[in-house]
Amino acid sequence: MKERKAPVRTCVGCGTARDKRELVRVVRTPEGHVELDGSGKANGRGAYVCPSTDCFDAAAKRRRFTSALRVNLLEDDLERLRRDLEHLLEDRMATQGR
Repeated sequence: MKERKAPVRTCVGCGTARDKRELVRVVRTPEGHVELDGSGKANGRGAYVCPSTDCFDAAAKRRRFTSALRVNLLEDDLERLRRDLEHLLEDRMATQGR
């Protein structure tokens, strides 16, 4: 059988193309809520960012989430997403350390 290519996505913060599984997905759900998608499989429009707060901050500063997700994000939303990203990164580090 033919081997499948790994899906590649581009970080909205730095523009680097990486394997989809290496990036963190931010999704706008069909209900209009914006949240982190740890599984990468939630329904809705998605944007990908490198697993670092630097790329997240760059994307937020340049309003890349607003254009990629087609939604207006408030400062409170961005702060909540950044906290969620920090928790997700901490959890990933803890599971890798085992």
